Amino acid sequence: MSTAVITDSTATLPAAVVAEHGIRVVPLQLVIDGGERIEGDGVDASVVIEALRRKAEINTSRPAPATFLRAYEQAAKGGATEIVSVHISGGLSGTVEAARAAADEAPVPVRVVDSRLVGMGLGFAVIAAARDAAAGRELPEIVERAELRCGATSVRLVVHSLDRLHRGGRIGGARALLGSALAIKPVLHMVDGHVEPLERVRTAGRAIARLQELTVAECEALPDWADGVEVGVHHVDAATRAEPLATALSERIAGPVELSPMSAVIGAHVGLGTIGVVVSPRPRD
Repeated sequence: MSTAVITDSTATLPAAVVAEHGIRVVPLQLVIDGGERIEGDGVDASVVIEALRRKAEINTSRPAPATFLRAYEQAAKGGATEIVSVHISGGLSGTVEAARAAADEAPVPVRVVDSRLVGMGLGFAVIAAARDAAAGRELPEIVERAELRCGATSVRLVVHSLDRLHRGGRIGGARALLGSALAIKPVLHMVDGHVEPLERVRTAGRAIARLQELTVAECEALPDWADGVEVGVHHVDAATRAEPLATALSERIAGPVELSPMSAVIGAHVGLGTIGVVVSPRPRD
């Protein structure tokens, strides 16, 4: 059996990593001032940052089921006898729904996994699934391990403003903070695939400090089944805050911390100045 791994562009995987692990990436779309753009096709975080700075009208859309079906057919033609398709939270995007619709027509068995995550939270799970596939694990085990990892992964965000999340309808329980958003820097987190409030902090500096404290505490209290942890720091046009945070975390957890811009699609929804931290426990082999 040969298992292909497919994800979407919100996983924020570098091209070299995609090539190394043979991962197929289905892109989401952005519409900027009425013009459709395909994420990954010359469209990265810098494109959205520029659009956000000039207050352009930005919308996003999921891939069509036909796009997923083509990806599944191509994987099968490439020799795959089964596919695991791992995607952005269904609570934030219709991407999983489109993947499931395509899976029903795919020429080989497809298991679709709703990560209930975004960004590197999704990306770490996808890379792990690709490694499991390369190691010869069977499809049910690959899916089980991916779901275990996704369920234990945390995503925390500090946003400069709740405006973008509110406009896009992705704000979840954080809607309750709208009235006081000018006076606070909300720390948000992913809960069951949705963006929810975690804490209210008065300053951006304190919010970043809380991200660090929460991340270190989580890394020191991993589940029994975990064999270490992977940590990532994301940002949207906030490198001057994200880089020192990544360095400090690396020193405190005594391990590497991945640093990268958020994907264009995620950046369009969270807005400029956002910083995110992902903690993803690794299941034992």
